[in-house]
Amino acid sequence: MSQLTRRSALGITATAVAGLGLAGTAYAATSSTPAHGVVPTGDEHSGHMGGMDHSGHGTPAPFDEVYQGRRIQGAPTMGGEHAHHGGYSVQIDGKELHVMRNGDGTWISVVNHYETYPTPLAVARAAVVELQGATLVPLA
Repeated sequence: MSQLTRRSALGITATAVAGLGLAGTAYAATSSTPAHGVVPTGDEHSGHMGGMDHSGHGTPAPFDEVYQGRRIQGAPTMGGEHAHHGGYSVQIDGKELHVMRNGDGTWISVVNHYETYPTPLAVARAAVVELQGATLVPLA
């Protein structure tokens, strides 16, 4: 079996991204995440920015579910290595999925880098679909 080259890896990635765009559109039409999965802080009417981050978007709700046979988990984090990724950690079957929050409040992952999602839960589900049963490999 031949070695995987950079060029073939880029070709595979481009094909996957195109397919993901179609899958993401179908997923968005059937998503059942209430209110974009944002945790209300109870301070919405007081003018206090209590569970809001620096971008003005609410803190996403934690989740722990089995989706298409894979366990996906996510929760806010305090500082550390996740601070520059939106302060949120996502795992698929116990392996970290690197996620990042965009300035507009949408989320991307290392698996779905060119498709944005409204919540970390949505980006985790999309990554499960994209992985098609493959094991998530940690970034080195």
